[in-house]
Order: sequence, then structure tokens, then C-alpha cells
Amino acid sequence: MNQEHENTKASEFASTIGVEFDDASLLERAFTHRSFVNENRSKGIKHNERLEFLGDTVHELVNTEYLFAKYPQKPEGELTAVRSALVNTISISEAAQELKMNDYLRLSRGEAKDTGRARQYILANTFEAVIGAIFLDQGYSAARVFIGNALFSKTDKIVEDKLWQDAKSGFQEAAQEHVGITPNYKTVSAEGPDHDKEFTVAVYLGAEKVAQGSGKSKQEAQQEAAQNAWELKGW
Repeated sequence: MNQEHENTKASEFASTIGVEFDDASLLERAFTHRSFVNENRSKGIKHNERLEFLGDTVHELVNTEYLFAKYPQKPEGELTAVRSALVNTISISEAAQELKMNDYLRLSRGEAKDTGRARQYILANTFEAVIGAIFLDQGYSAARVFIGNALFSKTDKIVEDKLWQDAKSGFQEAAQEHVGITPNYKTVSAEGPDHDKEFTVAVYLGAEKVAQGSGKSKQEAQQEAAQNAWELKGW
């Protein structure tokens, strides 16, 4: 894929989100996964992880500011939980899919074949890298508009359906009520390089393995395991 084609693709995406970049190479980098760089070492290409690091912080600040203004009566703990639901991997990977970010990813041939959970994480990370690119090139206001257009509409459903509730706490309360047992979590596996590990955790009620979940941290994997167990038990 030549540089001219990459510039065209970056410009195409910039047009879909209504942002005119002064430095289009920032947007190209936002879509560049480490695996693509490893496969093209001789070309001096940079991956998106530094932009993701920056974008993650901007993302959290924008959502914090938005929720603080939208819900003046909610306490800090509930605002934190709502924000977590709004910026988690599921929410932002869905937003990335809605923006058709899949079409612009630069991946190794191996990564390009994987369209399962690994792709979900790549899309979520890319979404935050795009935020970082917009912030660097156009500033905070432009980043805020992009995030607002992509995510803020999800907030009402999160609050109305109580999707912000802590699944671990909820499952523990339900388990104690129904079977008188406190859930126990065990790490099944931790795969991948240090910068991109994926943890799998199983949740048990006594000796019974109820469900398992995966995530980029043990805490995220535990939350998914608890949510899956809650749904399986129908409590």
C-alpha cells in the first residue's frame, strides 16, 4: 500500500468526521497498529500507542466534564461508574465500528485475519489514538466535538438501563441472596506481550465454575465474568 493511497484514506476518514487536519500523518499514525510496524520495519513507520496514551487522557477529561454538567445531582461514585461504562472497551469499539474505522486500520497480515475479540480491543485503542491525533492537530475543542458526536448519545441508555452498575458487586449480592455463597475469581490465563496483555478470569460459586470473561486488566476480566455469570444464572 503506497503512501499516496494512505494519504487518500486518511483524508477520506477526516472528511467523514468533519475534521481538516493540518498534519494528516498524525491520523495515519492513529490507524497504525504495532503489528503493521513490525511487518514493515524498513519503512520508518510509527505505531499509534503514544497517540492512544494521549487520547485516553483527553477522552476521560471530556467525558468527565460532560457528565459533571449533565448530572449535577449525581454523587461522585455514580458519575465515576457511568463514565467507566461510557469509555469502556465495548462502548468505544462500538463507536469505532459505527465510524467504520475497520476500513482504515493498518494491521499486519496476521492481525488482519482476526476479527474477534482482539479486533474489538484494536478498535477501542484506535478510537483513542484518533482522539490523540485530533487533540494534537486541532486542539481540545475539536477533540471534544469528535467524542461528543461519537459517544454522548449512548449516555441516556447507560443510565436508564443501569449499565453503569458494578457487575461484581451486583453478582455478589445476588449470589449471597440466592445461594448464600460469595463468588470467587481465578485467573485462567494472561496472554500476549506486556504492552498488550489479555487476561481471562473465571468466576466460581464454591466448586462450580459459572462463567468466565476477558479483558485488558484482571479487573476488567472479572467484571465481564461477573456480568456473564449474572446473565447465565438469570438472577
